[in-house]
Amino acid sequence: MARDLETALLRSFVTAVRAGSISRAATALGHTQPALSQQLRKLESVVGRPLLHRSPSGVSPTRAGEELLPYAERILTLSAQALTETGRALTGHCGIGLLEDLAASRLPQALADLARLHPGATLEVLSLSNAAMREAYDAGRVQLVLDAVPDVPGPPRWTVRRPLVWAIGQGVDVTADPLPVVLFSNPCSWRTSVLETMERADRRWRVAFESNSLVGVLAAVRAGLGVAALMPANLEPAMACHNADALPTLPDVELGLVRHPPTEGDPLIDAVETALRRMI
Repeated sequence: MARDLETALLRSFVTAVRAGSISRAATALGHTQPALSQQLRKLESVVGRPLLHRSPSGVSPTRAGEELLPYAERILTLSAQALTETGRALTGHCGIGLLEDLAASRLPQALADLARLHPGATLEVLSLSNAAMREAYDAGRVQLVLDAVPDVPGPPRWTVRRPLVWAIGQGVDVTADPLPVVLFSNPCSWRTSVLETMERADRRWRVAFESNSLVGVLAAVRAGLGVAALMPANLEPAMACHNADALPTLPDVELGLVRHPPTEGDPLIDAVETALRRMI
């Protein structure tokens, strides 16, 4: 008998990974914890492999979970788009400014899927410095900006909080004193909060490497220079921390979306904003 992946089970899995906690995911979905746990176990039974590492501090995807996650997110996005966009032809241009960490995640794939449904539309994704993003937004080149709340070029239409996770370089001792840390260069919206978390936990640290790009930070972690705080979508399986109690719990990141006022009511911009909100 053919096996099928139910969208409800995939939604439970994706929400649990994004939230980093079954309890937070259950609240977000309006389920009880036991009901959500049962759905996750059912999905693991269908896949035939464990999908989540479970610990008192939360959940993180296993190797199989990492492999399933992009497919699950894409299936959910395509399902939602098929229900809302089928039969509607969208045209025009939409510029989307994304935080680099989001531009390197699976959001662009969701936007590409939307563009494929509407060949008359052109979507442009930009990842720029704060000043350049503000200039592009003010000039009307970018109609939507999804970024960390302190950096968005105006009051956000909506916000969402997402967890940060530790990425561990190969061979790095997470009990080292001081702990070698790989950081994003200033300005970085969560650099200060990560370091304040270390201070509150009485963990001594030293800056082992810093970069103004996600590519640079990931390269440093791969090289085993230290630990870094990343969004879960950018965590490579080999970097996962399986000894969560050895490091302080990281703060959440608040993301927000701003929209250029003249675009209100534009069907293409509406569809892109809806896709971004579903994916994030």
